Amino acid sequence: MTTQFFCPRWGSESIDWRPFCEKVKAAGYHGIEYAIPHTATDRELEKAWNSAEKSHLLLLPQHYDTVTADYYWHLEAFHQWLERISVYPSVKINSQTGKDFFSFSQNQQLIELGNRFGVLHETHRGKFSFAAHITETFLQKIPALRLTLDVSHWICVAESLLDDQPRPMKLAIERTGHIHARVGYTEGPQVSDPRAPEWQDTLSRHQHWWDQVVALVISRNQPLTITPEFGPFPYMVHQPATGRPLASQWEINLYMMEMLRSRYSNADR
Repeated sequence: MTTQFFCPRWGSESIDWRPFCEKVKAAGYHGIEYAIPHTATDRELEKAWNSAEKSHLLLLPQHYDTVTADYYWHLEAFHQWLERISVYPSVKINSQTGKDFFSFSQNQQLIELGNRFGVLHETHRGKFSFAAHITETFLQKIPALRLTLDVSHWICVAESLLDDQPRPMKLAIERTGHIHARVGYTEGPQVSDPRAPEWQDTLSRHQHWWDQVVALVISRNQPLTITPEFGPFPYMVHQPATGRPLASQWEINLYMMEMLRSRYSNADR
């Protein structure tokens, strides 16, 4: 089993696809996770996939929003997005599905629509999966529901490291097919720098969860995919007034990739 690491396109949208792909390939990633807006043109999609193919990179498309509170418009837009993306070769499809204010049945309909296309549903604030205890109910009632696990959002929402929620964490880990390796803390979804000594205990807690996912994926002989997903501003804290980031998004994600590659290099042996 080979662990495949994906570099987020998020934060690098200003770089043209070809040089971006070359940079990603040279850094040692296997592919790119591409957050695709509903406004993306066919030309933009073709350019992304063609550039990735020329650099021998995989693409993992991500659905993230329809920018509407109207459920029926949202449902139709999500369906159209899935239909468009399904014609492109993708290792997996990730989706920030639904809304936290949609009803259970509405979010369930969106989840089941995504399941028809093999979607992994990301744990994320503002979506159906915004909190561990809420997601647990969806997992219990929808057996086919599988997750992209980004625990940073749950930590932020709960303002805790989830010590008091072992049951939903266990179920979520069992149903995870993709990892977003970002480190959150009790007051935000992204620590300033996971390399800093003050964040080592928090990083260790995330590693404990990721280790459990990796062990389960290996036992099932399934492909393991990880996207180190530290983001740009406002996820990345900036200095007041100057707008300068406290750290480099690219360097942090590269650090996370290399750290996890080393951690899991012998995990299947």
